Formats: sequence, C-alpha cells, structure tokens
Amino acid sequence: MPTNFSRRWLTGASAIAMGVSVALAGLMPASAQADTTTLTAVMNGNLRSLDPTVSTAQIVRTHGFMVYDTLLGMDEHYQPQPQMAEYDVSEDGLVYTFTLRDGLLWHDGTPVTADDCVASLERWGRYDSTGGMMMGVVDSIEAISDTQFVLTLSEPFGHVLQLIAKPSPIPPFMMPRHLAETPDGEQIPEQIGSGPFRFVAEEFRPGDRVVYVRNDDYLPRDEPSSWTAGGKVVHVDRVVWQSMPDLQTAINALGSGDIDFIEQLPHDLAQVTAALPNVEVGIVRPVGMQITGRMNHTLAPFDDVEVRQAALLALDPEEMIQASIGNPDYYSVCASIYGCGTPLASDAGSEWLFGDGRRDRARELLAASSYDGTPLILLQQTELPAFSPQPLLAAQRLREVGFNVEVQSVDWQTQLNRQNSRVPVSEGGWNMIFSAWGITGIWDPLISTVINASGTGRAWAGWPVDEELEALRREFASTTDPDAQQSIARAVQERVLEQVIYLPMGEYDIVSAWRDSVQNMPAGPLTLFWSVSMSD
Repeated sequence: MPTNFSRRWLTGASAIAMGVSVALAGLMPASAQADTTTLTAVMNGNLRSLDPTVSTAQIVRTHGFMVYDTLLGMDEHYQPQPQMAEYDVSEDGLVYTFTLRDGLLWHDGTPVTADDCVASLERWGRYDSTGGMMMGVVDSIEAISDTQFVLTLSEPFGHVLQLIAKPSPIPPFMMPRHLAETPDGEQIPEQIGSGPFRFVAEEFRPGDRVVYVRNDDYLPRDEPSSWTAGGKVVHVDRVVWQSMPDLQTAINALGSGDIDFIEQLPHDLAQVTAALPNVEVGIVRPVGMQITGRMNHTLAPFDDVEVRQAALLALDPEEMIQASIGNPDYYSVCASIYGCGTPLASDAGSEWLFGDGRRDRARELLAASSYDGTPLILLQQTELPAFSPQPLLAAQRLREVGFNVEVQSVDWQTQLNRQNSRVPVSEGGWNMIFSAWGITGIWDPLISTVINASGTGRAWAGWPVDEELEALRREFASTTDPDAQQSIARAVQERVLEQVIYLPMGEYDIVSAWRDSVQNMPAGPLTLFWSVSMSD
C-alpha cells in the first residue's frame, strides 16, 4: 500500500514540519466563548447534501467523518486499523469476522449492533464503485450476534480491509439499519451516527451555516490519533462551518480574529495571509488534489475514442494547472493517474500527456474522426478557484485544434447536479467538466472511482465503458503481491490514457490558514476536527 508521499510545505511567516500537529479554528469572538468553546471554520464549499454514502463531494465526506464512524480507520501509513470493530481473517482469506467494541451508541442513545453494520455495508456496496466490486465476490454478510458479524467471500479478494478502511471517495460509514435501508436513489432522512460529533439539525442553514456539537457519549479508542484511525478525542464543545463565499472577506475576518480557520486559500494569497498578526499558514493535509477533466462518454462526440484522444492531445497538463495554481511550489505535474510520488506512480502512457507535436496529432485525429462540428457543452463552476480556470483554457485550446466549444458557467452545486444527469445536451446535458480528486481517493487502480469503466451502473459521471480496463482492475483486486500490483498498475495507466477514461491535469497542495490560538490537529487525508484544542 502507498506509504511515502512526498509533499511540499509552505514556509515564510509560519513553518510546519511533516508530522507536526497543526490546527484549525473557530468563528466566534472570544467574549462569546466564555462558557462554550466554539471552533468555526470557513470550509472550501457549502454543505447542502447530507448523505455521505450518496455523494462523492469532499465537503459531504468531511461531514460524514464528523457524524459517523467506520469499522476500520486508515492510518498515516495507509494501513487499515481497528476503529469501531476488531477483525479476524481466516487462513484461506475468505472469511472475515468483525467484533464491535463495547460501549458504541448511536446518537439517539440506542446501541450499535452488528445488524446495523451489515445493512450499512450493503448500502455502501450499492453506491461505492469499489465497494460494489468487492460485493460482487461476497458470498454472504451475516450478523451472528448483537456485536459480531461475518463476511464470507466466494473467491479471493485481496483488499477487503483496505476498502472498509478507505477515507475516500465514499467511505463505508456506519448508520442505524433503518437509515441504511433508505430506498436507493433517496437520501437518508436524518443524521444519526455514532461519531465524535452530533449534527444540530435545527441550526442547519444549507449553503450558509452548519453546526456540530461534541458527542459526550462517544468513547475514543486508546491509540493515538492517526488519520482516520486511533483515538478521536474532541476538546471543543461546538464546531461551526460558516459560509463566506468571498475569500478576501474571510481573510480579513481571520486577521481580525472573527474567524479562526480557512480550509483552502487561493495559492496567490498565501504569503499575504501569512503576514497577518497571530495567523499561521501551511498545509494540514500532506496529500493534495489532482485536477481531473472528464468527458461524457455516453454522448457524441466523446463516445468516439478518437475524438477523446484529440481533446487530450490538445491540452497541456502543466499549462492547465498553472492557470489556477500559478506558483510551481504548490503543484506537481506527472503522468501518474495515482498521484505524483506514490509507490504506483509511473510514466506509462506519458506520450498522451507530454511531448512535442501533440496538437498537430490532435488536429489530424479530429479531422479523421466522427466529429461533425456540433458545439461541445463545457461546464465551468465559478465558486472553487482551484478548478475554475481550466474550462476556459481548455475551451481555447480545443477550439485551436478544430472543436466548436460553448462554455456554460454555473455554481458548484449546479455543476454537481448537472454532471450526474444523463440527459442529452439539448435537455441540459454536458460534454466535459473539470473537478478535483484527493490523492487518497485515486492512489491505486481499485480504489480510484475516476477510472471505473463499468458504465452507468457504478462509474463516476461520464460513465465510460471499457471491459479490458475492468478486467485489469479485477486482476489487481485478486493479488496482494507488490510486484504484480506494480505491473498491473502500469497496464491500467496505459489503458486509461489510451482510452481517455479521464484527463489527469496535475496535482496541487491545499494551503490552509488559522489563528495561532488553535492547536493539536494532526495532518490527515481530509480536514478532521477531533484532537483540536483552543488556547486563550
């Protein structure tokens, strides 16, 4: 499993070393915190959806880790560790027995049962693409007591524990059976988890304000916190996510002490923010994000691989990521679909991304393809600066090789809604989008939803179909041999780039800012709020 990501850390007004705890903060004047410690954060995006099993949006996943817990956690070495449950694996690797630890309660006061966990895993398997692949070789999942259940495989599958522990893109969050049995296609009607925070429904204002309070019934594990594993010890009474769409306003509020944490700064404002008194700037997430372009494989013209290849050859990954990040200290460019610097990273298929003459090849391919000049609908979300410029630059480069392109600017939630729609372009459909995926959600062929090529059933928006790629992913799933994994991963990467399953357009670091009164938040795969404390 990947263990040794190499990332850059911001230096200047504040310096952070890898492995040193860093922290977040809250939005409430000190005078209002006399009786209640409130930590308020300006997050990167607004929370509107509340179902972390349905949505792959990062803000929904972060919400999930506030309210819900997982059977296993993933530590900083990418190793699964017991969280809600201990586990035992049979010698033949086909039978997994999970035993819940004592004292687990749902937020409504009822005990967590093995039956709840079975239903939660089954629901996760219907929504998560890799969970679905695992469920395809699960013979049964049965509760054998209130605290114990058994998962039995029909054939070897080498990644059961890793998938149950994975922090992205859809972790297998545990919830009561009655919520896990929510009909497919519907979101859960209420927020009842067993995690370290409770969701305050009466204070929720979608797109504006989200409030969580400490779950006093939560029993942390004894081990030190490590990513999503270990002891989730909460030191604050409340966490507030306050929307501030204008980042300059948020930065001013941070400097004045009215807020204490900004999850994601524009990279060009990092040094300015670091110069503010009592403010620190740095990276709390040691693995970054990959800019990803996606074509709708179900609609013309991108149902033709030659058209997709022409579009890929027209785009320069470094130019694309530089358009939004600017400073090369904060971004990396490589051919890897698993993230630069990961153990499975390679240069396989790099000719599709780098090298001279690519745009000439793009013109030739497009001219020989089925493309008839029909305008492409390229969506541009306008709220998140990291991947807002790419659609405009992509449109320009695509036009230069012969595409007819129309850019439609929308807010982030509208893009999320439209990208999941399979209707024709004439009815509000789309041809190309840009987004970003955390490296923790793409670091191997199995876990990466963005390369799933199983079509409309489990693939991410764009719904590619490629049986050869899926066969390679199944082969990867069946082996735990590192050399075999490396070889299969290269073959997967070559196939992904040749078929243009998606467009890897470089990766970037997430730069955060916080008041210096906030302490003790360890680095993680996403922004986590346990362990944080606030000094006077």
